[in-house]
Amino acid sequence: MVTAVYIRVSTTDQNEAGQRREIERWLSGNGITDAVWFVDRETGDVLDRPEFERLQTAIFHGEIHTIVCWKLDRLSRKLRDGINTLCDWCDRGLRVVSVTQQIDFTGTVGKMIASVLFAVAEMEQETRRERQAAGIAAAKERGVYTGRVAGSTKGKPSRAAQLQAKGLTITEIAEAMGVSSRTVKRYLAAG
Repeated sequence: MVTAVYIRVSTTDQNEAGQRREIERWLSGNGITDAVWFVDRETGDVLDRPEFERLQTAIFHGEIHTIVCWKLDRLSRKLRDGINTLCDWCDRGLRVVSVTQQIDFTGTVGKMIASVLFAVAEMEQETRRERQAAGIAAAKERGVYTGRVAGSTKGKPSRAAQLQAKGLTITEIAEAMGVSSRTVKRYLAAG
């Protein structure tokens, strides 16, 4: 069994280097050299993320004994999803550690603290959306908001189909196109 490291950034444009540096420092300080890395470039609003699902599969098969993340909100931005995931992992006897929050979530007190942190993460997400909506409304009133052009995409959906025909996986297509796996799935479903 090995230590799993889970990193999540919200978009393909973001860089996980900051999270990686802090986690590597923690791993080194704890003498852990056998870590397996799982890195998602997806929103924290849903658990349907390729690397998160791969991590869950490894946990199911009993390959993981410790899960390390940068902050607990990297697992989920939803209170219910976060608590359910963490409780499932702890019930399986896994150790869950957040390196920047310096908390080991194993045990009852860890679960209680986690519930507060997940609630704060969800509140931050909602607050961010409210601010964004208020900014958009104000820009519309001033007549300066154009929004995204209907039907526009970051990449070309036909390119996703071409890459799939060449045998690339969804994850590989996403990396090649600089979009999320979810976007690739949407391109392929539409094409």
